[in-house]
Parts: sequence; structure tokens; C-alpha cells
Amino acid sequence: MQLRMTNQREMILRELNKSKEHLTADQLYERVRKSMPRISLATVYRNLEILSEAGIIRKLEISGRQKRFDSDVEEHDHIYCICCHRIENLLIDKSGMKVPRLDTVKGYTITGCRLEVSGLCPRCQQKTARTKK
Repeated sequence: MQLRMTNQREMILRELNKSKEHLTADQLYERVRKSMPRISLATVYRNLEILSEAGIIRKLEISGRQKRFDSDVEEHDHIYCICCHRIENLLIDKSGMKVPRLDTVKGYTITGCRLEVSGLCPRCQQKTARTKK
């Protein structure tokens, strides 16, 4: 399928690429709206879904939280702060991990695997340490 790159999609991609964060659709909408005031939130949501289905961006669905979007489609995992909800890239060497034979799990064809890591980011650790004093 050939995806037509509309002005709206280009602007959404530009803003996502410009940011070093994993933005929500709402955050992207606020940024895109500065350049395209007439764009709707529904248009941003729809185009993010289209871009993720086309493999141009990644959609992150972490622990039932609001979806985030990542312009880096290379294979990598993420770490999620349980306090401030910040998400950062995490490179894990999975070459030595022992994983059960997934090709026979209940007849499924495995298309991917996601490791979800959560904890407290350095900033939230500092805040927590200060409040305990």
C-alpha cells in the first residue's frame, strides 16, 4: 500500500521527529496546531493511527495509559516512570535471554515481543528522597 503523504501527516511527523519525547496525540495536536490552526484533534488521532499502521512511526501502549508515539521504528524497548509517566528508550541485549519456544504457543504465529520496564526516573527519585527527609 502506497501511503500518500499529506501536509497534515508531514506536519505531524515533523513535530514527532523534532521532539525527543514520546508524545501523546494531545501533545502532538497542541504542537501541530501552532502551524495548522484549523487541524482537529480527530485528524491528528486518525493520522497517527495511519502512520503507525504503515510502520512509519511506533505506537506505544504502556500499562493502559494514554497511547504515546515514537518516531524511532528501530527495535528497542522503553522504560516508564510510574510517578511522572515519562517514557524513555531502553536498549536491552536480549541475545542471552531464555525465552520459551514461542512458535508453538497455542497455535499463534508470533509477530513481536514487548518487554515492559517500569520504575522511578532520576528526577522522581530525587523528589521522593527530598520528601522523606
